[in-house]
Amino acid sequence: MDYYKQVLKKYAVFNGRSSRSEFWYFILFNFIISIVIGIISGIIGDSKGILSTLYSLAVLIPCIAVAVRRLHDIGKRVQIRK
Repeated sequence: MDYYKQVLKKYAVFNGRSSRSEFWYFILFNFIISIVIGIISGIIGDSKGILSTLYSLAVLIPCIAVAVRRLHDIGKRVQIRK
């Protein structure tokens, strides 16, 4: 759970490196939380999936940031062209 919190603290940090364990634990906890939110949505009758959508939007930028940092760690270079 510490890796998940660590990724969220580095919300939009696209430089630096991310370890393999940090990346995969974030993905694992993200998946588990998504399943729990889906179950809760089913229980409360959220047919439009508003809870799932809000969670997905909340973790979109941290997910992209940790993926970019992981690519830096394995030697790939992400360049943004203007």
